[in-house]
Amino acid sequence: MTRAGQPAEASDLIDIDELIAAYYDRKPDASNPAQRVAFGTSGHRGSALTTSFNEDHILATTQAIVEYRRSQGIAGPLFLGRDTHGLSLPAERSAIEVLVGNGVDVRVDARDSWVPTPALSHAILTYNRGRAADDPGRADGIVVTPSHNPPRDGGFKYNPPDGGPADVDATSWIAQRANELIAAGLDGVVRTRFADIDADALGEYDFRDRYVRDLANVIDMDAIRASGIRIGADPLGGASVDYWALIAELYGIDLTVVNPDVDPTWKFMTLDWDEKIRMDPSSPYAMAALVARRGDYDLLTGNDADADRHGIVTPDAGLMNPNHFLAVAIDYLVTHRPGWPTDAAVGKTLVSSMIIDRVVAALGRRLYEVPVGFKWFVPGLLDGSVVFGGEESAGASFLRRDGSVWTTDKDGIILCLLASEILAVTGKTPSQRYAELEAQFGSSAYQRVDAPATPAQKAALAKLSPEAVAATELAGEPITAKLSHAPGNGAAIGGLKVVTDDAWFAARPSGTEDVYKLYAESLRGAEHLAQVQEEARAVVSEALGGA
Repeated sequence: MTRAGQPAEASDLIDIDELIAAYYDRKPDASNPAQRVAFGTSGHRGSALTTSFNEDHILATTQAIVEYRRSQGIAGPLFLGRDTHGLSLPAERSAIEVLVGNGVDVRVDARDSWVPTPALSHAILTYNRGRAADDPGRADGIVVTPSHNPPRDGGFKYNPPDGGPADVDATSWIAQRANELIAAGLDGVVRTRFADIDADALGEYDFRDRYVRDLANVIDMDAIRASGIRIGADPLGGASVDYWALIAELYGIDLTVVNPDVDPTWKFMTLDWDEKIRMDPSSPYAMAALVARRGDYDLLTGNDADADRHGIVTPDAGLMNPNHFLAVAIDYLVTHRPGWPTDAAVGKTLVSSMIIDRVVAALGRRLYEVPVGFKWFVPGLLDGSVVFGGEESAGASFLRRDGSVWTTDKDGIILCLLASEILAVTGKTPSQRYAELEAQFGSSAYQRVDAPATPAQKAALAKLSPEAVAATELAGEPITAKLSHAPGNGAAIGGLKVVTDDAWFAARPSGTEDVYKLYAESLRGAEHLAQVQEEARAVVSEALGGA
């Protein structure tokens, strides 16, 4: 019997002392691919216990970032923040040693506390406002977080001066240089031991105060306060815990931090689908304890460890599917932000719900559909040509109320506050509004499943062309599009998407396992979805052929 959704037990918890000892004691083998620096969509991630996130990784990666920013003419301050994972503080200190050793102007949290990813993006953009794209005084940043990953993991992400996740060109360069440094036994890494760093060598920045005081420019906080709605916010033991407390105090809203505890073992969590501790606010298993309290508040919200993801719990529906809330958020924002440019697009990843497509079309807006990865939204959010960017995995951000940039990284805090604004202004919970959208546009059945694939098949899938798909129909409907590149920006999707009027599927190889991810949706119900999935597997199998 599965323990998913059940409280964690002592046997589920990691030994923090063992984890930190492994961080310093274990040395990666640069010839072992599993122990090399590798940047995914959100930085380098791994665990000290598997020698994939250790001191040498962070020293080398930070030196590579120093050299990269020099090559790009970036000489301004570097904002540095960390989340609540057990490896985050040691990694932050390792980064400080290299940054100070190289003479970088480092800005750390004034409270020596945790910094959510959106607060770091906000700090970079605030500092760079009005600066030219080639101004050497531009700031950038590093956030030490593996996001929602289990407690044993660490993460390290670079955000350039545009405030968002670094693009592939930057991360490839940084990873390659970091691995060269590791292979050279860290020869070339310049560092000053943490114990030898003077207090005045580090600049301070109050990430929390600057971010929280600016929230009224992106969310209608007055409407939330005036409504008197009762809100419960669960940081899930993450970096947003003190932010929610200050939000309640500063804006006078009826908001309770339902769990203020921070513990790097996350012993208060319920287990995720695979019986691991994972701080995923979009998972009904990880959010089980919060969902159980849905009758105690008008609205409940959750964030992951670095607060770049959101979860919305309503009394009438429980935990909302992320796709459903994205559709509601877009519908509300476009009709309640008169300061937004009318010709700007609404962004979504190509594996997000097609309900969003229909909502955007009904609003008379242009849809901007991009591959998986929030980095694709950064240019549009920065220049205002995209008012909203959202991912099916519960990550999104949007413009300020005046139409200027807020953050260019995912911001789970403002999405949670937006849910409260929607209830305050419309009198309907987001889930009630979604039911109205489904009545108008169709009932969505959506699922992602994994299917086996050999390394050769994965490589072939990543390079598939639309011409490889011979089928002309999918689940009884004519195929209207076969895509290997995203229609919004023409970027390769690393897989295939097939679309009909009422359904679609997308297949992408996993970056870490011998499987491919099969996303599918139907607006004709669960039975039609099953048919779409069955035929999708056949289409992919035929397209892969002898691979």
